Amino acid sequence: MIDAHCHSSSILVRTDAARAFRLMADGGRQGRWALGSWRRRQVDVNTFVGESMFTGAATWVRLHADPERLTVDYEVAASEGALRFRNAARVIDGPALGHPAGTAVVTLFTWRLADQSDDAWAQIGSTHETEMFLIRALLESGRDGEDDDDGDGEA
Repeated sequence: MIDAHCHSSSILVRTDAARAFRLMADGGRQGRWALGSWRRRQVDVNTFVGESMFTGAATWVRLHADPERLTVDYEVAASEGALRFRNAARVIDGPALGHPAGTAVVTLFTWRLADQSDDAWAQIGSTHETEMFLIRALLESGRDGEDDDDGDGEA
């Protein structure tokens, strides 16, 4: 079924759910995989700004992470004052779905804005699908930045 209002993308990763969640819930490290908000810088406790790989324009993001439920809600906008709920992530421990221990399923959701064009809607869906492969590559290779103490991108 094609859903006109919500797009979801998921991928199985060979890492534990806690580590996958920490990547999804870290606004700075999200800039390693979020093509719509690359090169993030932190401007407040849970608020970041990066640049779109597509347009170069600023993209603001505010995260609301729930470590108990392994969920993250993302407010997104072109300016800090316009931030509104737009995307969400959910991490599920692999064994809960019958996958081996040490795996997790990472899912991104996005909801279509009432005034979003068909082209923009198609772009965000394909972008999230591509981001799934970036997320998996970062987590499985250890290049997700979790062990990066000095911020230089190297563990």
